[in-house]
Amino acid sequence: RAPGDDPARAAELLGEALSLWRGPALADLDAAHGVPLEERQVAAREDRIEADLRRGAHRAVIPELGELIGRHPLRERLRGQLMRALSADGRQAEALVAYEEARRLLAGELGADPSPELTSLHQALLRGTLPRPSENTTTTGAAAVRERPSLPASLTSFIGRAYDVAAVSTLLDSARLVTLLGPGGAGKTRLAVEVAARRPDACLAELAALTEGADLPRALLAALGVRDGGLLGPQATGPDGIMERLVTVLTDRPALLVLDNCEHLVEEAAALAERLLEGCPGLRVLATSREPLGVTAEHLWPVRPLADADAVRLFTDRARAVRPGFTADEAVGEICAALDGLPLAIELAAARVRAHEPRELAGRLATDRFKLLSRGSRTADARHQTLRAVVAWSWELLTEEERVMAARLTVFAGGATAVAAAEVSGLPEAEDLLDSLADKSLVTVADGRYGMLETIRAFCAEKLADEPSVRRAHAEFFLRLAERAEPDLRGAGQLDRLRSLTAEHDNLHTALRWAARYGDVGLGMRLLAAQSTYLWMRGMRGTATAPAIELLERAGPEPDRRLGDAYVLCLLAVAGDEAGPEWWARQGAVAEAMVSAGEGRREYPVLTFLWPMITAPIRAPEPTLAVITRSAGSPDPWERAISKMIWTYSLMARGEHARAEADLVAALGEFRALGDRWGAMLCHDALAWLAGASGDETAALARAEQALALAEQLDATEDLADLLCNRGDHLQRADPAAARADYERAAELSRRLGIPTYTASALRGLGDVALEEGDLATARELYERARQLLDTRWLRSVSSRIRLLVGLGRLAEAEGDLDRARTSYEQAVEVAMISGPLPESTRAFESLAGLALTRGEAKLAAQLLGAISAVHGAYRQDDLPARVRAVLGDEAYERAWREGAGLTYEQAALLAGVPDAALDGSPLRTLAARPGEPDQ
Repeated sequence: RAPGDDPARAAELLGEALSLWRGPALADLDAAHGVPLEERQVAAREDRIEADLRRGAHRAVIPELGELIGRHPLRERLRGQLMRALSADGRQAEALVAYEEARRLLAGELGADPSPELTSLHQALLRGTLPRPSENTTTTGAAAVRERPSLPASLTSFIGRAYDVAAVSTLLDSARLVTLLGPGGAGKTRLAVEVAARRPDACLAELAALTEGADLPRALLAALGVRDGGLLGPQATGPDGIMERLVTVLTDRPALLVLDNCEHLVEEAAALAERLLEGCPGLRVLATSREPLGVTAEHLWPVRPLADADAVRLFTDRARAVRPGFTADEAVGEICAALDGLPLAIELAAARVRAHEPRELAGRLATDRFKLLSRGSRTADARHQTLRAVVAWSWELLTEEERVMAARLTVFAGGATAVAAAEVSGLPEAEDLLDSLADKSLVTVADGRYGMLETIRAFCAEKLADEPSVRRAHAEFFLRLAERAEPDLRGAGQLDRLRSLTAEHDNLHTALRWAARYGDVGLGMRLLAAQSTYLWMRGMRGTATAPAIELLERAGPEPDRRLGDAYVLCLLAVAGDEAGPEWWARQGAVAEAMVSAGEGRREYPVLTFLWPMITAPIRAPEPTLAVITRSAGSPDPWERAISKMIWTYSLMARGEHARAEADLVAALGEFRALGDRWGAMLCHDALAWLAGASGDETAALARAEQALALAEQLDATEDLADLLCNRGDHLQRADPAAARADYERAAELSRRLGIPTYTASALRGLGDVALEEGDLATARELYERARQLLDTRWLRSVSSRIRLLVGLGRLAEAEGDLDRARTSYEQAVEVAMISGPLPESTRAFESLAGLALTRGEAKLAAQLLGAISAVHGAYRQDDLPARVRAVLGDEAYERAWREGAGLTYEQAALLAGVPDAALDGSPLRTLAARPGEPDQ
């Protein structure tokens, strides 16, 4: 904390401490305790920068200070340090500008003046009395000054590598050989230069131009500024003589030697580094390479792609050089992600904004990144002038077997395990080849998975000679994987299987897309069917829609009936799409025949859940009931449990709440016995709805909490959005602020996932809250946006649609348009009667009763309140019955109420203004006529 006594030692210790820092403090545990730790980390960086300033390393800290100030613009100590560093580097004008920027920011953000310390620093700059530390000096007893061997001057800002600079610098304090490892274009050379700039005794030797390992010692002598010898003096001859001279020179020369670009001469560079380290005890070597040198003393530091925010900053910085005033937009983030965060690729892309808009660049990168990024700096080395040249340099260094493995590995998306890569590639030494490719930075390794940066993958894919056979092997491998995993998704191994399938999601989807477009129909439909349970549990069913349509088109009007469940699941995957109704009209009868065929356990029991959930709004109920009835006697316990749960929806629709609750509790017990959290989650959600329908909001909220907890465990993001909306509905009256928070989170999740109907539910909920607060304009805007997004073909959208119509009616009533309000309420009752569940119409009946009272129709109001019992709902407006009773009197109220309560649900609908013709198409009327029970 007092670096003035020994700034070099202070910088060393602080750098060592900071190198142990990894990511945000306690990010996943406790933000309250994390903030002080983050503050201590920034303060430690300020202390280390102070030590660097006092030991003369002012030039090295300028980029880091710029980055820190960008993150902490109001920290005046950082501002002062930047002013001192710029002044020490002879950049007084920039130092004054830095002060002026700080003064304006403090005035604008805080309405305050700079601190006395910053003001004094400014005055010292103006008077020219600010002391300048001596750079490139070391003190050991008596002062001794040594000239720094030349390093390339930085022509551009250095962004996003401050942590790497500090960590590598610290590592070099204890390790004598450090290799910066990474793919071409990752920024290894620039990082090495920035690290070397912190040391007064560093020298860089560029090895890329060398073609023979024997030239290495002479190249190092040249980099050190040492000639072979004078005209009359002795000259070093032969490899041994040159090496001896190099050792002699380095014994009393720079303590840090940077060997840049070693990969093409890796064996020779390794031997040279080892010889020099043995002969020069004070020497340290910093190498850059695409593969390790493989020397015993070597420490590796992987140079990773830039973080997203740093990549965007780099792109913006470079783009402004060719297009002043450039401002980053969303497309810039897409470009940087597509380029894997590789600095060189980002710089090449940024140079193109002079002639192309970012959105255009983002689109073109998807088709031919190498052609687009074909112009770099004319003065750069040839292998860094184009993106293709960067990757080609690495490709040429591979053996033939490594090239084959690299090419075949490109069929994987999202990486591959060693087992998957070996089986799909068909190469006998696959694992050794993978490790070799990883050593050469063509392949990344993380958590036991091998992957490729997209830029490298695109290049290697061009070299894949036997693509159809490799892709078929890939599809068949992941079909087997999905088929093995599917049964475990319905039991105690559910979470583990979900995690493993999530890790392979991109591969599963890639295999499905290939099979749909180029493979056979049977393979594709089996792939889709094997993934269906996983996709629904993960809330990603929409990813299969496009491949499913392609498969259906290729299968034709008379598909192979032996596909059975696989064909039906393929058709169900299309149901939620715009093309869904057309496909059901063409192939619905075929699917019904397949779903009704056979006896016993289904190949994919998830079909028992999906068929009624998807077909109920668009088909007659008989096929749905047939599926449930058949599945109730299945030998598969999960299928029996899910059929029991599904059947309760028809019970709830008819208002048989007690039976529905009993069956749901039984199904919940069966799911728990199996260890299936997903089925348990669905049961808790349905039980929450039942409790809410009966007016028990406390029980409803408790069930909703349990459903949400299970969704969190499953990481079922789509279900989480839906359940958050449901909990918000239960919270609306008791805690509007908490309800708003749930709706806002649900809206964020559903937008991110691209699920319009759940976004609609969240917006509808926010509209309800705004209406309760009297903000009519906001409520109308939210309701209208919800109406545009709501998908009426999805069964679980029915409740939200009913609530939306009630909300629009209440809004119209608040605006004084009573006719429009009544129409909206009547539509809400009609939707509940046609699509179910009936108790959802309670709000509409209440609202119609309140409207009737306003219009002087108190008897009708009492009848409508009584009809709430007919549809098995519970009052929500507690004061409304009392107000109606006060107008009618007790006797007349009770008589009218009993008239409403004695109605059938169809008569209740007619009372509410629903046309009789609308009920003719109601599945509920059919269900009432044929209640058929499954054999429980």
